[in-house]
Amino acid sequence: MDRILNIRIGRAVAAGLIGTAAMTVVGLWVAPLMGMPAMNPAQMLAGAMGGNLALGWMAHLMIGIVLALGYAVAAPALPGKPVVRGALYGIAPYLMAQIIVIPMMGMPLFSGSVVMAMGSLVGHMVYGAIVGGVYGPVEARVGTRAAAAAAV
Repeated sequence: MDRILNIRIGRAVAAGLIGTAAMTVVGLWVAPLMGMPAMNPAQMLAGAMGGNLALGWMAHLMIGIVLALGYAVAAPALPGKPVVRGALYGIAPYLMAQIIVIPMMGMPLFSGSVVMAMGSLVGHMVYGAIVGGVYGPVEARVGTRAAAAAAV
């Protein structure tokens, strides 16, 4: 039972883990090279969960998997090739994080800084692009613009 609702579950889980790893690399090591502070989502989550870093990492990876499953559901309605679809999808978790999650953890809206907010956007778009690329092509849903474009 690898497919539910025409979702390749194993592929989505793998895409979520790989995308989360890539986003983490961007936050921890690439952001400082661009003059931004290191961003460690697992550490931020751990702070909201009593300071246990192992729980923060588990939550970070689980969120990455759940969001990749969400991508698998949403992808047929998104335009473009898989990497483009994924990057576009990455904007949704970015907005969710900046408008809902970050304030719930006691930080200001959009991380309180244009630089941090832009760094987060880049990280989430990298996550989405990797998820899209790893998950691969999807069939466009009937009745969507993507389906109409594919039919031409």
